[in-house]
Formats: sequence, C-alpha cells, structure tokens
Amino acid sequence: MDRIMADAALLHMGLHPDPFAVLGRHGRGDRSIIRVFLPGARQVRLLDIDQPLRRLADTDLFEWRGVTNALPPHYRLAWTDAVGRDQVAHDPYNFLPQLSLYDLHLFNEGRHLHAYRVLGAHPRMVDHVAGVLFAVWAPNAAQVSVVGDFNQWDGLRHPLRRRGGVWELFVPDVAAGARYQFELRVRETGERLRKGDPYGRWFERRPANFALVMESTPYPWRDEMWMTQRRRSWAHAPLAVYEVHLGSWQRDEQGDYLNYRDMARRLVAYAGSLGFTHIELMPVTEHPLDASWGYQPTGYFAPTSRHGSPHDFHWFVDYCHQAGIGVILDWVPGHFPKDAHGLAQFDGTYLYEHQDPGRREQRGWGTLAFDYGRNQVKNFLLASACFWLEEYHLDGLRVDAVASMLYLDYARESGEWAPNLFGGNENLEAVAFLRELNEIIHRRYPGVLMIAEESTAWPLVTRPSWMGGLGFSMKWNMGWMHDILEYLSSDPALRCHHHELLTFGLLYAFTENFMLPLSHDEVVHGKGSLLSRMPGDRHQRFANLRLLYLYMWTYPGKKFLFMGNELAQEREWDHAAVLDWESLNWPECRGIQGLVRDLNHFYLSMASLYDSEFSQEGFEWLDCHDAARSVVAYLRRGGGDDPVLVVMNFAAVARLGYRVGVPLSGFYQEILNSDAEIYGGGGMSNGVVHADSISHLGYPCSLVLDLPPLTGLILVSRRGYCPS
Repeated sequence: MDRIMADAALLHMGLHPDPFAVLGRHGRGDRSIIRVFLPGARQVRLLDIDQPLRRLADTDLFEWRGVTNALPPHYRLAWTDAVGRDQVAHDPYNFLPQLSLYDLHLFNEGRHLHAYRVLGAHPRMVDHVAGVLFAVWAPNAAQVSVVGDFNQWDGLRHPLRRRGGVWELFVPDVAAGARYQFELRVRETGERLRKGDPYGRWFERRPANFALVMESTPYPWRDEMWMTQRRRSWAHAPLAVYEVHLGSWQRDEQGDYLNYRDMARRLVAYAGSLGFTHIELMPVTEHPLDASWGYQPTGYFAPTSRHGSPHDFHWFVDYCHQAGIGVILDWVPGHFPKDAHGLAQFDGTYLYEHQDPGRREQRGWGTLAFDYGRNQVKNFLLASACFWLEEYHLDGLRVDAVASMLYLDYARESGEWAPNLFGGNENLEAVAFLRELNEIIHRRYPGVLMIAEESTAWPLVTRPSWMGGLGFSMKWNMGWMHDILEYLSSDPALRCHHHELLTFGLLYAFTENFMLPLSHDEVVHGKGSLLSRMPGDRHQRFANLRLLYLYMWTYPGKKFLFMGNELAQEREWDHAAVLDWESLNWPECRGIQGLVRDLNHFYLSMASLYDSEFSQEGFEWLDCHDAARSVVAYLRRGGGDDPVLVVMNFAAVARLGYRVGVPLSGFYQEILNSDAEIYGGGGMSNGVVHADSISHLGYPCSLVLDLPPLTGLILVSRRGYCPS
C-alpha cells in the first residue's frame, strides 16, 4: 500500500516516470486490478459492468479489484467531474504502445522521412476504438502530458509513456478538431512548460497558438496530369515565377485575409493571364507574427490558418496544378523564433537549437539556429521538406538564407565564433545536411525544384554532391540583381563609367544554374519600390523600369518577380496593406503590366530564350564594349529556334543609325520594343530591317537600327547565315 500511495503522490505532482506501471489493468488470469487517476472526479464507475471504483485515501487515484471476465478488452469509465458534469471515456492506460521500434530507430538515426506520420497528433482506430495518438520528442523532460479540450487542460490527466526520447499516448474518444498542447516538466527545476506540437498539422488562427487535431481523411487530388508532366527536364523549359505574399496581394471586401480557395481562383486567373509558370509563396508555414512575413515559423508542418484549413490549402495547390501553374514554397530551415510556445528550449534544454552558445543564435534576426548535427533535429527538417512535397504536392522549395547556414561566422564578429575542426569557417554539419536534403528530394520527387537563396560565392551550389556540390537545382543570382539595380539607379549620363555592371555578370553566369530575382527583399526596409529607384522624370523612370524587365527576360537565367513590381507600384511594399491595384488607372502602369505579360508570353514561345539558360552556348555577345554610348547587344540561342537578337540603349538619348554586327543575313523583325506606345513609350519603331553584308566588330553582316532612349529591342532573324 505504501508503494501505491507513493505512486499516487508522484502522479499528483506530475512526476511519475512510468504511469502505465500504475494505471490501467493489471493482474493475472481473470483477476485484475484497475487503477484510474482522475483529478477532481467525484466518483468513478466501470460503465460496462456498472461497478464503482474505490478512491484511495486523500488521493485522486481510484481502484477496482475483481474478476474481469465480463469486462471488454477496452473498458469504459464513467465519472462525474468537479463541476458535476458526467463524463464517459475508454481508459487510455489500457492500450499497448503504438509506435513501432522501427519507427523509433529510424527517427533516432535521422532517417525517418515520414516522421510526421507518427509524431504529432493522429486520429486512428486501435482495437476498434477511435481516438488520437499523441507523440512528441522530448528526451530531457521529467514528464510529458498532453492537455486539451478533452481533459480541461489539466496536465495531470494524461501523462505520456516514455519510449526512449519519444513520449506517446493513445487517447481514446478524442476527435479531429480538438485543441491541444504538450505540457513538459523540466527535470532540473520542475517548471511546467506549455509547448505547441512541433509536428502539428493545423493550428488555431493567431494570436491563439493551440494545435488542432487534423482529420485523417485524405484529400482527393485531381492533378495527376500535372504531377506526371512535371518530371520533364525543367532546366530546358521556361520558368517564370511570380512571388506572392498571400496576406497583402488582395483581401476581401471587409479587409480580411482571403481563404486559400478564393485566393487560388484570383491568383491563377491573374498570374496565368500574365504568363507566369509558377507561383512562389512567401512562407505559409504557421507563424505567430504577421510582421515576420512567415520567416519566423512555429509550425513546420502546418499551413497558416490565416487563410483557412489544411484542406483549403490542398485545394489551392490542386487548383493551380489543374490550371497548369506550379507552386513553390519559401521554406525556412535556417532559424526559428524564440516564442515560448515554440521550439525554443523545448524540453527545458537546448534541444532543437545548437548546444554551443556561439552557434545558438542568429543575432541579426533575434532567432535561434538549428543544430544540424543532431540526428533528430536533422530528421525534423528533412521530414518537413518531404511533408510539403508529398502531402501538399508542392513543386519546389526555395530554401531561405542558405548563407546563414553555411558559415560559422555569418553575422558574427571576430571572437564570437570558433572555427571548425579543419580551421575554417564552414559549418560542416549544415553542409552535410543540405547535401543530404537535396539528394533525398531529387531521388524521391523527380522534377521538384530546390532553390537556394545563397548570397555569397560558395562554389558548386547547384552541382551534385558527388561533384562536391550542395545539390540545389538553382541559385538566386544576387550578383546580377545588385549590379543591374545599382547601374539603373545611376544617372544615365554617368552610366558610361559603370558599364562593367552590365557585363561582369556574364563572366560567371554559367558557373551555376541561376535564377534572376527581383524579390520582396528589393522593395522593403527603406529601399523603396523598383520604380522609385529609377532616376529621371516620370517618363524616364518608367522607361528605365521597362528596360530593367526586358533585360531580365532576355538575360540567361530563370525569371523571378515579386508581386506589385508588375504594377509599377510607387510605394514600398507593406505587408499590412494590399497592393496598389489602383495604380492600373494610370496608362504608364498598365503599360508596365502589359510589358511583363508580353515578355512572359514571348519567353514561353521562344526556345532560344529558355532552352540553354544555363549554358554558354545559349548566349553570345555581339557588342559589350560600347560603354561610351551605354549600348549592349547580344544573341540568345537554343532549342532549334531562330536566334533572338537583343539590343539595349541605357542612355537617355536616342542612338539613331546604330550599327550592330550579326552572324545572320536577311531580314530581322522587331518583335518587342520597350518604347512602344502600348507600354507607355514614345513609339519609335524599326519594324523589319535588313542585314547587309557590311562586316562589323568581326561579324560578316550588320544591320542599322534606331535606338530610342532608355529602350530595349528584341528582334528575330528570318533568314539563313550570311555568306562569307
């Protein structure tokens, strides 16, 4: 009896190391002891045989002894709680462990890519009894309980069973939609922590942060055709990405967030009409703070409830795919926030974050860095990546802030970091993680894109790991972006002194598979909008912006444009306000939108522009030396189409009678002119011109063009090669 009273005391304190050793059914043969711990219960009965349980003195531990032949394998309890409500439920401590040893082994090895199917909260039938299996990794906790609507948020009611570092409990009679958290008892201090489920699939809309049990009904996908065809070679296909922040693209008539389904209908119609092949979502992983734009996530397996339910997000992706538009997710494995209900010091110790204080924080963002060398942490991130691709059919992940992962001295001063075992500043564990991540994704999900936001000169980012690379599909070309924006923000009269900003990028353009980003980062934090960064009067600012877009769409690399840039929005992007759609009342802004649309459709139709974007054979300078007049000319080749000729005048004055050497004779048709009246320009045009046999700059033929100020031209040859 003393032993049982000691057990009762530990249960009351929430510190019992093995509640299954005390609670549930115990005994031999047909004689059993059933013990139930129900804090606040007035009386408890075995409902199936209508027998009362005896309360042990001065405790909330109830006991029944007797012959159990008449009891079903999983008996039901009936009790009256502290406020007089009648309750009925099966005894959760009368069920065997549910997690297999194989699952636990894979997870501890860091190789359980479907860990989200066993950890978290999962409705299931166990021995014909419906309930929810709760499981969480918390190896250093003294005790873990699940709390929720189903137990009045009482951390003493449902302590979990320890399975090594994982805790689990099947709680019968809990249904989908129930709110829950985990309550963890810190071993050293006894403090109780309330934590969200790291593997939670659904959370309440902020500012609430309780997880919700998600129903197990699978979504009925209808995107089979898309999923099959996306396996084709994306490297030789056109790729134009429209980056979207769902909260500020559009809202409903009351100013609230749109549901994923309404958003899908609007976005597909709009982005599709503009010719974009993919939509990239700024992080929709659940996050507590709107102002973080999603880059400080707390739900690595949950689409944010701001826009609806998980099935609403399924529908969003499915609808995009059926319309022929891919969906890429901005994914954040580099850091996580310090919110008390999140991953920070999850079980009272530095569990997900790095053990080394010098590597624990990303101070520039006020966040914590993952410990990539810990198997279970690595498994968490690998499973998250697979989750979005498998459960939501996403077509790619843009991996945020890769540089912050790769370098030990990232955003740290001398003395604030320690070198690796070879004396360098490389984060060897992060490098290994990224390589493994990309190997797994490319092997399991052919055709899925892995895109690195990597801002340094780290070599071989987009080369396979067997070559010593990181294995990404593509890398953002930050150098190109910085150079062209610096160049175009300068006075046109002074651009002749900065001509190398136009040409230098071609020295490394084919060392990686590059994507050309004009992203949200370029229109925030006081930088202003792209239009506001252009010099000159209003007419010149719009001309410069048109020039920027024509340059990007004809430059080697896949295309990436942040929402609002196609509207020539005057103000800087604000996450709390919708885009300035009223700007389309101005003809110049409609002209910019029309140019983006026409550039996209021309890009989609011309293999010369997309087939060889990652190959030197796809690009040829015709003239890169005319700094004095701020003019460049080049050819784009590929896919068997006629070469595309691009001539760009970055000066604010016209260049009339400008001669350009070309390898092809015959007629050249001007296909697109950024100075066209329909785009808000002056309307100077060349129409169809003939290349004669006058050699120029080493080419056997040449043609003469009139170049409007601040204008780019695209021409296509209609003849064969010029005879020598």
